[in-house]
Order: sequence, then C-alpha cells, then structure tokens
Amino acid sequence: MGLRTTRSTGTDNDSKCGMEESTPSILCRGVTKQYAHGVRRVDALRGVDLSIEGPGFHAIMGASGSGKSTLMHLVAGLDRPTSGEVSVAGVRVDAMSEAELTLYRRRRVGIVFQHFNLLASMTALENVMLPALLDGQPRRECEARARHLLEELGVHDRAEHRPDALSGGEQQRVAIARALYFAPPLVLADEPTGNLDSEAAARLFAVLTAVAKTHNTLLLMVTHEATAAAHCQRVIVLRDGVVAGSFETASDGSAAGRRLDAGALATRAAELARPPR
Repeated sequence: MGLRTTRSTGTDNDSKCGMEESTPSILCRGVTKQYAHGVRRVDALRGVDLSIEGPGFHAIMGASGSGKSTLMHLVAGLDRPTSGEVSVAGVRVDAMSEAELTLYRRRRVGIVFQHFNLLASMTALENVMLPALLDGQPRRECEARARHLLEELGVHDRAEHRPDALSGGEQQRVAIARALYFAPPLVLADEPTGNLDSEAAARLFAVLTAVAKTHNTLLLMVTHEATAAAHCQRVIVLRDGVVAGSFETASDGSAAGRRLDAGALATRAAELARPPR
C-alpha cells in the first residue's frame, strides 16, 4: 500500500514504558471492570480471560453492552481494570504509572476512536502531526509523513480543513492517519468503518491488512459488522462481560470471498453471543 512505517527510535522513551521493539501479544487474566452509577454498580467486564498472539488482524464482536469497548480501553491504557491483569508484550499495562502510560499510548499503540477525538482548533494535517510534534520530532518530517498518510487514506485534499468542515467519513480517515503515524506494533480500532461508505471502507481495510502483514503489526478491532470482521483472521465474541468464544474466519482473502463469508460469520457470532438456556 506504500505506507511508510518509520518507527520512532527513542529507546529511552520506549524503555520507560516497558515496551520492546517486537510484535506484542495481548494477555488478559481475570479482568473485571465495575462502574458506579449512583447507588447502582454496573459490571462491564466480569472476568475476561483472553490471549491474542501477534501479528495479525483480530476482531471483537458482541451485543451492545457486552464489554467490547471497555476491554479495548483497558488494552489501550485509557482505563484500569477493577481487578485482574492486562499485559501487552509481556508488560503489565494495568501496572504502569501515568507517565509510562502516556509514552505507551503515544509510541507503542495507535488508537482509532469511534468518535474521532480530533482537536477542533487544528486542521486535519495538524491533527495527524500532533503526536509526533509532542514527541519532539522535526516539523518538516512530521508534515511530510502526515501528508503521505492523508494521501493514502484519500483525504489529502482536505489537509488544511478543520474537523467541522469535514464529513464524518473524512474525520474518521484523519483519525486513522493519526493512529498510524508511528507505524505502531499495536493498533486498536473502535468501529473504524462506522462513518465510511463501502469504497472507503475497502480502502481502509486494504491499508490495515497491509500494515499487519508487511510490518509485523497486531490489529484489534471492535465491530458489530460481519462484513468488517470478515477481513480479520480471528473473531472473539463477548457476552455479558466475558469471552463467550472465538473462531477463525473462513475468508480466502478475496473481495468476493469476504462478502460470501459475512453471512456465515454473522451466524456463528450470534450463536456464541446468545445466552445459554
């Protein structure tokens, strides 16, 4: 896909967040997450045990409220579990200090948020450049890399526009470009195609698949769409805050094969998500 994947060489920063320059695997042991809503306690995760080996492209599916996004936030270091362990590449993310988490999220994991999280006062180009500028990289290099990513994702002509002048699909592609800036070994995406048409979604998956295959990256995507999950090699299904099961996809890698497999994939995921009688 022509993606340039120059990874940061800041070994001091990487060592501070405990990450080595290798493809991470994700390991969750007995992970729970509780939220308090007034006097009521909500159990978002009820004891997740999960192992994902990289590199590759994996999907998490499940009904609304099953804990998909909560689990992704814990792996991303955006939140901490109530109990249990979350490890990436053998390092306890849940045990990191706030400073270590900042470095982890900036350099070692790319995050594509469901609602974009673009800064309204910055142009698309500046939003993509921001992580690298915060990391102290030269502005000229940052701009060249950011423009390259925007071109790859088909929004190079929107580089100088602010988010309020972009469509939802354009904002999502800018957010994806930002997540890919450092070519991180771990990329997490929460419903990344929610605001993309079918052509743009296909272009996105071509980019993500190329990153996973060519650059030794582990990609984990939360999605409710079987057509999106069919691009992944493995589907993990959550039900009521626990892992209900997982299965390998039968996709043969072609566009036609993915469309044909989507129906069977949706049926299998629904079977696992259905509460036991």
